Amino acid sequence: MMLAMAILVLSAATTTVYAQGRGGGNGGGRPATAGPPMGSPGVDRGLGNASSRSSGRSDAGLGNASSRSNGRSDAGIDRARLARDNANRMSDTELNRYRGLSKRLGTTPAEMRARYQSALLANPDLTFGNFVAANVIADNLHSRFPAITSSAILGGLANGDSIGETLHNLGLSKDQARDAKRNAEDQIKEAKNRNE
Repeated sequence: MMLAMAILVLSAATTTVYAQGRGGGNGGGRPATAGPPMGSPGVDRGLGNASSRSSGRSDAGLGNASSRSNGRSDAGIDRARLARDNANRMSDTELNRYRGLSKRLGTTPAEMRARYQSALLANPDLTFGNFVAANVIADNLHSRFPAITSSAILGGLANGDSIGETLHNLGLSKDQARDAKRNAEDQIKEAKNRNE
């Protein structure tokens, strides 16, 4: 009887230790929830805490990313901040002014915002107006000019070209590019006026 009781106690203790080691319990000191804290500052999260949380050990490492990458990490952080700021600048009211165009393009205003935020990762300077224009132009021309897609136009803008230059690089004459841009601007203006 004593042997059976000892085996039962030992089995229970082994199971508890095994569960904690596998993440089943909270014995490892880790929080039960994951993800960034509410109100997270995004790309700057934790920069001010590193020194105090590591008792000063990280102070020497704070500048290493910048110096070891010849400034590329600083540029990446700046691009991420700019993309976030541009995405946050667009209000729901402004987005709804494009409701008619988003419907014509087979999407919703919320999906347009998500696509715009995704495009900002490649080009943080992209305005929502240019993003919409790229999509409208591609919708207007793609059946006649298969090389003209919204991705191709957005790629040209990310390389620093204007919409007109990008369209010319994609095979349109300068006059065709100018007309395509004007036509898209007229469509966008009309759609915005209808939804004001």
